[in-house]
Amino acid sequence: MDRAAAEPAVATLARVSSLVTARESAAPGDSRATQPTRASTRRVTPDALFALGLGAGLLVVVFVATGGTDLGPNTWTQIALLLIGAALAGLVLLKGASGPAWGGVTLALFAAVAVLTALSISWSVQPDNSWLEADRTLSYLAAFGGAIALARLFPERWRGVIGAIAVLATVASGYALLVKIFPATFDPTQTLGRLVAPLGYWNATGLLAALGLPALLWAASRGDRGRASRGLSVPGMALCLTVVVLSYSRSAVLAAIVGVGCWFAVVPLRLRGAPMFALGFAGAAVLTGWALVTHPLTHDRVALSSRTTAGHEFGMVIVLTLIILFVAGLAAAFAADRYKLAASARRRIGAWLLALVLIAPLGAATALLASSSRGVTGEISHLWTTATSLKTTAGDNAARLGQLDSTRSRDWSEGVKIAEHALLKGVGAFGYGTARERYLDQYPVEHAHSYVVETFADFGLIGIALNLALLVAWSVAAARPLRRPRPGPLEGAGVADASAEHAGIVTLLCTVLVFGVHSAIDWTWFIPGVALPALFCAGWLAGRGPLASPVGRRARARSLPRNPGRGAAIAGLAAVVLLAAWAVWQPLHSADAASAAVNAATRGDIRSALEDARTAISRDPLALTPRFELSEIYTAAGDEPAARAALVDAIDVQPQNFQSWLQLAGYDLQHGHPRVALSELTRTLSLNVNSVQAAQEVARADAMIAARQAASSTRKR
Repeated sequence: MDRAAAEPAVATLARVSSLVTARESAAPGDSRATQPTRASTRRVTPDALFALGLGAGLLVVVFVATGGTDLGPNTWTQIALLLIGAALAGLVLLKGASGPAWGGVTLALFAAVAVLTALSISWSVQPDNSWLEADRTLSYLAAFGGAIALARLFPERWRGVIGAIAVLATVASGYALLVKIFPATFDPTQTLGRLVAPLGYWNATGLLAALGLPALLWAASRGDRGRASRGLSVPGMALCLTVVVLSYSRSAVLAAIVGVGCWFAVVPLRLRGAPMFALGFAGAAVLTGWALVTHPLTHDRVALSSRTTAGHEFGMVIVLTLIILFVAGLAAAFAADRYKLAASARRRIGAWLLALVLIAPLGAATALLASSSRGVTGEISHLWTTATSLKTTAGDNAARLGQLDSTRSRDWSEGVKIAEHALLKGVGAFGYGTARERYLDQYPVEHAHSYVVETFADFGLIGIALNLALLVAWSVAAARPLRRPRPGPLEGAGVADASAEHAGIVTLLCTVLVFGVHSAIDWTWFIPGVALPALFCAGWLAGRGPLASPVGRRARARSLPRNPGRGAAIAGLAAVVLLAAWAVWQPLHSADAASAAVNAATRGDIRSALEDARTAISRDPLALTPRFELSEIYTAAGDEPAARAALVDAIDVQPQNFQSWLQLAGYDLQHGHPRVALSELTRTLSLNVNSVQAAQEVARADAMIAARQAASSTRKR
């Protein structure tokens, strides 16, 4: 046989050999995977582009929306999510292949939660806040639906989803530490020792880092990419673990432990992942140890000059540690590729690792209880009393990581009390912070620090039932891709692909679990930077369907003239989304008009100020601030009846908000009507039992009444 005739035969033999190797090396439960070719490690794959694009989008949300409380950036973020979600839904109608509507029930129940949130405006104790919460929930619904659409259209891009979460957590964690390294440049006014940036809330910052740990573990363990990408995952894990600890967030630590533990327990890549995680953990131990013994880095109210000097030293330690970790990660990846264990050895070591993951926490807890001077039962009783006490608090330093003292039990107890007064439908979305003022102490808190308790307080039994139905529907939908496909329909490389995707699907589930565990003991739903990654992973799981039967997309888009029903659906979807976007924009539109009114009043342009204030009220008819401003403008213009009428209107709009009554009482007191003000202050104190300002105004009103009575007695004598 000549050389030209032999080449096709050689190529065929090589292709068959590669398929056999892929099937053997990626059998279900095996920790090995096919070795990357030189070409596959160098070219930029569609998965990498998808990961970078999605990761960049999520990072934009993190740095634009930050803590979720700035109205302007969050409004535009929500509108963007609505438009993107609608575009993806339209793409499914045009390009999606025919098949079961995986995740449809879950999406419908999520939509029902959004509808309940919007309906609660009608009975909310603070309806303008409920409007904002309805806007947020609509945008989250769009993000969840968009993830379902992408999983349906591009099921093969699951690697990109995991990569995006890894990129997001690593970059955000790096920025959090960068603020510590250069405090004068990035945040000179921040004097807290614990990490706060980029989300403005330490627990959310710790959670964002914890969300990336399962994804980074998967990236460090996979065998179908180059060693450089696996080596980079080790310093990524070190950064995320360091941020979890230095945020001093116990809820983030617990969520990270659960997520990592579940990954090692379920994903069959634990043998590859264990040495990589050990390296990352060691690096994090070095970084956290350095930071914790350096007083200016981790203590409150330290001078900026001291923080800057310590930060620069910390930066050098971080750079050196990350370089060493990258080299160690490369070496570990090389060893994993070069040296193969026998199947029996892999199973034995894997079983020991699994046993360690399951037994180690129990063993540590048992040792702690046994070493206590109170004895096992006495220590358990002491820990329970500490955890459930309504009067304990924890400090802001690193010692809190080993304490059970917390205000959580008080927040949860207050949430239950609020729900008991509105058992069926609650006090309205985002109403916890306002409603708690009528029953409870002065401790300022806006949230119940638990998704379950907050839902119970805001939506009552209806909300609990609806969210429980949503959880069950999502669990059923997410279970479909979690089932291992039967090897029968799959041949050759298909077995390796299905096994690899199953590991990826479990990684996404661990990411959702991290957010779920954290949400049970804290409230970060209002922060898009952490809620959206979890919602995207949850939506992908719901929409993926069985691994053996992806839906995919059509070769050609459908012709709308031939499919009038789909055309009508796209038109209706567009109309609904545009209306929703308009509703989301109105609170910001109103706030802009209110700011214009203040500026006009400052210039002395009363006419323009009145017009702008009325415009602000018309755009957001539930808001109090424009009415308060309108009253002040009328007062400046000398129109006292109109000024008081604006405050009476505020009470009509929000009669269950103590701020409405307090403003009117202050106006009446200022204009010489103490008896009228006293009755309004009584109503104020019934809605906020610990209002210091109301108590001061009551004393002032009593003094004015007493002075008038004394003057009257003097005149009579």
